Amino acid sequence: QVQLVESGGGLVQPGGSLRLSCAASGFIFSRYVMSWYRQAPGKERELVAAIASAGGSTDYADSVEGRFTISRDNVENTVYLQMGSLEPEDTAVYYCKATYTYNMKYFYWGQGTQVTVSS
Repeated sequence: QVQLVESGGGLVQPGGSLRLSCAASGFIFSRYVMSWYRQAPGKERELVAAIASAGGSTDYADSVEGRFTISRDNVENTVYLQMGSLEPEDTAVYYCKATYTYNMKYFYWGQGTQVTVSS
């Protein structure tokens, strides 16, 4: 049974930091590109960051470049999103996604974790 379980969300003040985790099970983690998306109320889901299956290549949305860092541990089957210099505009539900490297039509989503940036 495939599972992606996000954790680490919460309420943080502007300028603060959070680290999100996504624990994967039920599939061969090292064969999947891992990514983080977010969806704010009334907005479409957007890509935040992605990391290649071996972890050597990353990509970021312009809005988070330099503030967020994506990483993965292919032994622990976990992907992380370290978020810093958080802004109210970062408030959203953050989702983890696993996409099969060799065929993008195979993918899985996590259930999401809420991040709220507010004073």
